[in-house]
Amino acid sequence: MNGFGGFALRRLVGAVVTLFAISVIVYVVFYATPGNVAQITCGPRCSPAQVQQVAEQLHLDDPLYVRYWHFLEGLVAGQDYSTGTAVQHCSAPCLGLSYQSDQQVTALILAKLPVSLSLVFGAMVLWLVLGVGTGVLSAWRRGRLTERLLTGITLAGVATPVFVIGLVLMIVVCGQLRLLPFPQYVAFTDDPEQWAWNLLLPWLSLALIEAAAFARLTRAAMLETLAEDHIRTFRAYGVSERSIIGRHALRGAFAPVIALNANNFGSAVGGAVLTETLFGLPGIGQELVHAVDVVDLPVVVGMVLVVGFFVVVANAVADVLYAVADRRVVLT
Repeated sequence: MNGFGGFALRRLVGAVVTLFAISVIVYVVFYATPGNVAQITCGPRCSPAQVQQVAEQLHLDDPLYVRYWHFLEGLVAGQDYSTGTAVQHCSAPCLGLSYQSDQQVTALILAKLPVSLSLVFGAMVLWLVLGVGTGVLSAWRRGRLTERLLTGITLAGVATPVFVIGLVLMIVVCGQLRLLPFPQYVAFTDDPEQWAWNLLLPWLSLALIEAAAFARLTRAAMLETLAEDHIRTFRAYGVSERSIIGRHALRGAFAPVIALNANNFGSAVGGAVLTETLFGLPGIGQELVHAVDVVDLPVVVGMVLVVGFFVVVANAVADVLYAVADRRVVLT
């Protein structure tokens, strides 16, 4: 199969293979390491009988490939878990059971995921508006004081950790100026206005760093496009600089921005750990920190797989969108 359809299919197959490889690596790292895996999985409060039951459910007496097969089977078809007096059915994709909280990992993640997606989607809108706008202005004012100031600001933004920006914003905006309340997550379905109002500061914290990267990329892409022959032709025919920037140069420079945005969306889902922890948002990042703290192994494994899924899918989407935005890309 040739053309764009074949290119998209190859990216899809590549994403599936990558996800399979991630699942193998994650399983081996967490469930095939030396030590009493059943005791770690069950938790410190489990009795010897409960530990033995967990060992049987994880098939720890079987060869490694058989154990992984049962794990993969749960992801694809679901499986049953015995919790002493009852049997729980975990529907696909089954990421396991948290024996410490007696909750299915998939249900736990689905309950936390809307918070993380709210954070990332809102931040994405801000980093696109701020980053692309700054990059276009910097390229338009090349060689002037405006460009030098914007370049210095973007360099500082790239070099500043997200928790530093978050702390400064909380101290200044919430503490000293009292322009915004300290964030307390409100579900969008409960109150859309309070949802946005309480997420504004976390959005800014996450978006400012990403916006700096987008500004640098947009500026470089704009300068490259502005140096092309067809742009010189437009100028020779008397087309205004504003029209050249808005209608032609920006369109030609947008392909790498689209690709970077898809990549950053996937990584931001995993990278939201610091932002969620700093602002006390009950998302998957904060849940991952808690799971690591109490050594809730099934939850840690489930979180890592979910973050890996978002990163792989986002990268595949980035490749496809780049090919759509820039027809000069060789579809291989």
